[in-house]
Amino acid sequence: MDAPPSSTEVDIEAENIALAEEKWKEDEEIAHHKEMDKKEDSWSWMKEKRFSNMFKEIEHRLEGVLGTGRFEWVDRRVFDQVFDQRTLLAVYKLMQQGHIDTLDWPIARGKEAHVFHATTPNGVAAVKIFHTSNAVFKGLMQYIEGDPRFGGLRRRHHELVNIWVRKEHRNMMRMAKQGLKVPEPHALFRNVLVMDYFGDEEGPSPRLRDVDVDDPEPIFDELLEWIRVCWKDAELVHADFSEYNILWHDDGPRVIDVGQAVAKGHPHAEEFLVRDVTRLVEWARRHGVDVEVPEAMAHVLY
Repeated sequence: MDAPPSSTEVDIEAENIALAEEKWKEDEEIAHHKEMDKKEDSWSWMKEKRFSNMFKEIEHRLEGVLGTGRFEWVDRRVFDQVFDQRTLLAVYKLMQQGHIDTLDWPIARGKEAHVFHATTPNGVAAVKIFHTSNAVFKGLMQYIEGDPRFGGLRRRHHELVNIWVRKEHRNMMRMAKQGLKVPEPHALFRNVLVMDYFGDEEGPSPRLRDVDVDDPEPIFDELLEWIRVCWKDAELVHADFSEYNILWHDDGPRVIDVGQAVAKGHPHAEEFLVRDVTRLVEWARRHGVDVEVPEAMAHVLY
């Protein structure tokens, strides 16, 4: 979304969207959404036979978010917060297409999205589900406004969420193409994104903030090089680079949450770049690395 995609990116995204749309009739979707918006009880739609049958078909595959089975410790409120009609329809479609087998348990939660551990026919994955029920994305408009490719964007929340998910998908693809260590995306539909999972069966990998690093200087060098390659080669800036958005996986850092990343052409790109480098330098200095922002910026830019 932030820059013209490569032909490979276009082909992959077109394939994903074609799969997602295969059994979906747009006029029916609009009718479903209008009907849902009129409901005072957000769960009354499930009494309808077509939706009731659909949910029964996948209910046993959602045990991990329903708080039943081996995952009974899961807070059932997570399901109520995340899985509205639009989201269940999107999850159902991804299950029918073979991208998701089961949703097992929550990995992380935030005001914009919840992330779940999932099993798929090809192994484990992380499923990021962006919230559709309220306007939590107002603070994120700064990463969209000013880019001419978003001209004419309607501000209805669920439309903005769908755009944001595709933006994160595109950013991950561009970063991974340059060899940057990020989760690689597997599939997307509407507000649901399936991607690499960093962790094990006990839980997700810890954040860099929560790890005691024995030798922080080479980690700083690796992350500064990550920013440089992202800026110079992928022509993106992460725009929220911090120890909170870096996981420690397989004895090394992995950068996550790239949805807000913007292209060089964004009016605030350089401002975001300076902020990213500054945060990394602050982390390094707290861990005893002798480095200053100007020399770090020089490495990124030159």
